[in-house]
Order: sequence, then C-alpha cells, then structure tokens
Amino acid sequence: MRVIVSFFNRVMQRYLPDPFLFVIILTLVVFLLGLIFTDNGPYQMIQHWGGGFWGLLTFTMQMVLVLVTGHVLASSAIFKRGLGALAGLAKSPGQAIMFVTLVALIASLINWGFGLVIGALFAKELAKKVENVDYRLLIASAYTGFVVWHGGISGSIPLTIATKGHFAENMIGIIPTEHTIFATFNVVIVLAIVIVLPIINRMMMPSKEQTVTVDPVLLQDDVQAATLESQVSTPADRLENSRIVSLVTALLGFVFLFYYFESNGFRLNLDIVNFLFLFLGILFHGTPKQFLAAVANAVKGASGIIIQFPFYAGIMGMMTTSGLATVVSEAFVSISNEFTFHFLTFISAGIINIFVPSGGGQWAVQAPVMLEAAKAMDVSIPKTAMAVAWGDAWTNLIQPFWALPALAIAGLKARDIMGYCVLALVVTGTIISLGFLVL
Repeated sequence: MRVIVSFFNRVMQRYLPDPFLFVIILTLVVFLLGLIFTDNGPYQMIQHWGGGFWGLLTFTMQMVLVLVTGHVLASSAIFKRGLGALAGLAKSPGQAIMFVTLVALIASLINWGFGLVIGALFAKELAKKVENVDYRLLIASAYTGFVVWHGGISGSIPLTIATKGHFAENMIGIIPTEHTIFATFNVVIVLAIVIVLPIINRMMMPSKEQTVTVDPVLLQDDVQAATLESQVSTPADRLENSRIVSLVTALLGFVFLFYYFESNGFRLNLDIVNFLFLFLGILFHGTPKQFLAAVANAVKGASGIIIQFPFYAGIMGMMTTSGLATVVSEAFVSISNEFTFHFLTFISAGIINIFVPSGGGQWAVQAPVMLEAAKAMDVSIPKTAMAVAWGDAWTNLIQPFWALPALAIAGLKARDIMGYCVLALVVTGTIISLGFLVL
C-alpha cells in the first residue's frame, strides 16, 4: 500500500498543476472535444463558453461563505475547545486518520457543505493534538469523506425527483426518497464505504521517515483578539466592543432558524448551513470587533474560489450548450444492456462530473438521455437517478473544484492530497460499481 501511495504522490507532486491552471487545461480540452465530437465551430464554442461564464455567481458566493463562515466559527474560542476535546480522543496517528474520515463521512451524509468544512476543521485540530500524524493524509482523509454526500439526505438529484414540479416529472413522476436515498442498494453502498474507507485511509499511512508533520503553532489562526475596552472610549468604540450587539444579532438569526426547522423539519441546504455558521460565529466571538477580525482573516483563503468558479461555469456552458455532455451520455448508453446499464451510467456520470462539477447541472444534462434509455430497457428509474448521483459524487475525489474550501482551510495545495485521493477513488469506485452490478 505504501508503495502504491508513494507512486501516486510522486505523480501528483510532479504533474498536477495548480487548480487555476487545471481549470484552464480543462477549458482547452472541452473546447477541442466540442470541435471534434459536435457540429460546433470555434466561434460557437467560444460563445457557449462566454455565455455560461457567469452562470455560477450565486453558487460561487455560497461557497465563499461556506469557507468564511466555517473558518470564522472554527476560530472562536468555544468551538476550538469543543473540536479540541473531540480531537483529544485520538491517541495515535492511525486513530486520528480513521476518526477524521468517519467524522467527515457522517457530516457529509447530513449535508455536503457541512461535511466539507467540518472535516477540514477537525483535521486541523487533530494535527494540533496528535503527534507524528501525516498532515497531508489527514486533510486528504477528511476530503475523501465527501464522496458519500450524494447518497445522503442532502443529495440534490434524489431530492429533486422527490419534489413536485421537477423538470422530468412528466417522464418519471414523483419518486419518493425511500426508492433512492433509503433504498436497500444505496444504504448498502453507503455502509460499505463508511466501513471500508477509514480502514483504507489508515493503510495509506506513510512510514515515519516519509511522514510530513506540521508545527501546531503554524495551525493557529492569526486573529488578533480585540480588546473589550479602547483607550479612547467613543460611542463607536463601545458599539464595536459591545456583547449586547452580538447577542441581539445572534438572537435574530436563531429565531429565524427555529422558524425554518419548525416549518421544514431537519432539512439542511447550503444557505441554511451558512446561516447557522454565520450566526454561531457572531455569538461565539462575543463582540462585533472580534467577529470582524476573524472574518478579515478568513477571507484571505477565498481567492481560489472567487477566480476559478467562473471558469468552471464556462466549461459547463460549453459541455451543455454544445451538446458534448449528451454525446458522452449517448455513447455509454449505446454499449449498455439491462445488466450493465446502471454501472455504465455511473461511469459516464463520473466522467462528465470532471467537466460539469454540479449535481443539479449534471442532472439537467444527463437526465433526458439516461431516463429515456432506462425506460426503453425497462430498468429501474430510481436506480438510474442514483447512478448519476453517485457518479457526480465519485470523481469529486480528483476534482480540485470541490477541494478548494478544504485546501484553503488547511493551507495546502491540491497536489499535496490528490495522490491519496486517487487510491480512495479506485476503492470507492469499486464498491459503488459492485453495488450497481450486484444488488
């Protein structure tokens, strides 16, 4: 295992470019593929690219807030103590690796944004508490837990087809979550990954000589504690250092959260996760001045998200508007039969996800082709939807798009963790494939 992991790490360290260069390369690849496999010319492909370039602005802001609010919450004294106490349960590097994987898996099953942030934050706390644990593998293990999100209760595709008025309702009707998220085949796949992945990550631990550790001092957040009183006590100073202002603001947020959960049940989405993190951060930091100092520190890590996500939106524009994503889907359908259909749907979704890293966007592209083929072959529609969902989640393991928030929190580069993620991709891909072929 160490030999295999060492090989993948060397390859990634040597050849994986910075995430910004990665998205530029993906842009050029999709541009060329569109010219080869569709009827679009260069000028048309550029039109598709530019037309979609700003299509993820709302989502980009949501992801920036995932990073900022999660980072702000983690830098509060009370949250540090809580995560630190939990991290103290791990007594060895092996236990730390398995523990962070399990926490990230469970958090991702609840909500994908929650899993991304909590996993990375918990990994940092473990690195402070546990000696001789490989920091790269620790962060990679936290990120690998993200792979189960689309099989969990926040999965966008199964929730979409369970909601009245979805775009494919005329074709497949409303499919309750007991046939998708809570179906036997999906539960077995999730349980298998939850059991196997922590063990696999533990087995990837490098030898002592190759272990890369980090000084716990370097992991401390550089947030200057704001003094409660200024030498010049102006009305503005008193407001900035007022705990009452923070308490009243937090109370407003918590009242809304009470209303939301009372009306909708425990249904998390990205906006609610951000809302919860934001107002907990305001409360836990005590004063507006301390809160704003934490925000200023957290924003530093958001540059990658801000500049790269529009390029991914441009890639999605080329993939969808040119028909390239449909070409890929139809190619896999053409070689499928009743036995292999769901497996090949999963593989095709994994490939498309590298270029269209959005569950909702990918479903909009693949659903018309895959659902029509499923009906023609008389195979399970719910399982078809979940095959696309799992493909969308699976190749996130090697897609820097989703790793950016975790990497920003950890202070690492994509090449530092992707060697470990490749092996996790192989293992989880095997489990998911067997789930669709056997169950």
